[in-house]
Amino acid sequence: MKRCPLSVRPARADDRDTLRALHCAGFGPEEGPVIADLVGALLDDPTAAPRLSLLAEHAGQPLGHILFTRATLAPDPGGTEARLLCPLAVRPDAQGTGVGGRLIRDGLARLRQAGAGLVFVLGHPGYYPRHGFRPCRAVAAPYPIPARHADAWMAQELTPGALESAAGSTLGCAAAIDRAEYWSE
Repeated sequence: MKRCPLSVRPARADDRDTLRALHCAGFGPEEGPVIADLVGALLDDPTAAPRLSLLAEHAGQPLGHILFTRATLAPDPGGTEARLLCPLAVRPDAQGTGVGGRLIRDGLARLRQAGAGLVFVLGHPGYYPRHGFRPCRAVAAPYPIPARHADAWMAQELTPGALESAAGSTLGCAAAIDRAEYWSE
């Protein structure tokens, strides 16, 4: 699939089956159902709100989904609004066409406009830095990240000085993802 014009819109309640299919396809037969179940749990979890769930489409066909959920900082040094990007999925035949990058850019722009100061992700260190994320040592993940994956814990500052203000904090996340197994591999 070549690069194509995309529309990005907030996901709706009636998109649940579409989101599940995207995550199952994007993450494969082993990991996909686990991630799809996590997405459903995060969409139902009141501790994940406010959340931002975006769906990318081309000609009415769903190509990708991204979810940002509420995160907290403890101690909370300056009341910084934080979000956790988890997960991002792109249909396999649309991977490498800019769908994921567009979802990230649109999501970050909407979060910036809504007043979020920091966005965190535990993701591929070869992918997310292309979109402005940097390894984060200043704020601890909710659970220890194995040393071999330390560069996978990343943050992006949406408000200048937010990361410096949050230094020494630990990120808190929604109850649905607050399980050690989501953070260890």
